[in-house]
Order: sequence, then C-alpha cells, then structure tokens
Amino acid sequence: MKTNVTRDKALSLLMKYNKEPFHILHGLTVEGTMRWYAKELGYGEDEDFWGIAGLLHDVDFENYPEEHCIKAPELLAEAGAEPELVHAVVSHGYGLVSDVEPEHDMEKVLFASDELTGLIGAAARMRPSKSVMDMEVSSLKKKYKDKRFAAGCSREVIAQGAERLGWTLEELFEKTIEAMRSCEASVSEEMEKLGV
Repeated sequence: MKTNVTRDKALSLLMKYNKEPFHILHGLTVEGTMRWYAKELGYGEDEDFWGIAGLLHDVDFENYPEEHCIKAPELLAEAGAEPELVHAVVSHGYGLVSDVEPEHDMEKVLFASDELTGLIGAAARMRPSKSVMDMEVSSLKKKYKDKRFAAGCSREVIAQGAERLGWTLEELFEKTIEAMRSCEASVSEEMEKLGV
C-alpha cells in the first residue's frame, strides 16, 4: 500500500480544515499509533500509508461534522489521494457515518483504534502524570466500563473493532496503549512546534 500524499501535504491538509488543537492532537496521535501498528503487525513497508491514513482520518470532522466521512473524499482529492487512501479514511466511520466496510488489516486497525485512542487520551489526562507511560490495562478497563467517562467514545465500535481483528478487548487495549506510548513524546514536540 503506497500513497503519493507526502506527510507534509497531509499535515497541511489536516491543518487547513482543522483549527482546534484537540483535533490536530488526535490526528497526530492516530498517525503515530497507526505507524506503530504497521511495524508491529508486519506491514513496515507500508508504514507511511498507515500513518497518512491515521493523520487524515478525521480531515472533514471539524468543519463538516454532519458530513463526516462524506466530505472527506473531496478534501482528500485536494492532496491527490488515491482511491485506496480514500477507502481507508472513509471506512473508519463504518456503521456510524459510512457504509464503506473496513477490509484490509490497516482499515480494521484504524476502525478499532480511532475511538480507543480518544478513550485512552481522556484517561491519560485524568492521571497525575497526564501520560500513557504509566497507564495499566486494568485502569483503562475501569474507564471503559464507566459509560459516563469519555461518553463520546463509542464502546460498541471499540468492541466491534477488536472482534474484526480477532483480538480480545484486553489485547486491543494493551497494544493501543503501547502504540500511544511509542509516539507520545514526538506528538507533544510536534504540537509545540506547530504552536497549536
């Protein structure tokens, strides 16, 4: 899986349509998470594609929340995105805002980890360390079970995502925490550098 969309072009596109620091942080976090998963699952040569899909998965969310995953193909065309990249981005909203089903392992990982990175990020902000570095799966499980905590993060999508990958929820939690640990420092640095 290759894309002609460079990271610089992808970041410019994300920032053109997203001004909220939270949305930019989320895009960078999902990018880093996807890059880790690409290497972890044996798709290292496709790491850039996985990362770009993660970075741009919510490109249309801030400006077009009612058309999330519907407006994305048009915006992605500005950066010259291939049909494969468009499919990957749109499939992460399957069942909620899109009827494009995640097929490739990369799409299944994006589907499963998108909502979960939001939940993990919210849980990390509640910790004294404000970090995922010292987060345990057991404490994440408690937050996951509390439906009022980070209520916007769909537990149904997370559970369905684990199932699509053939993993237990615990495996998905463990891997995604590890993935977020791998990029936490670089995401913070980049947010600072961008002045967001």
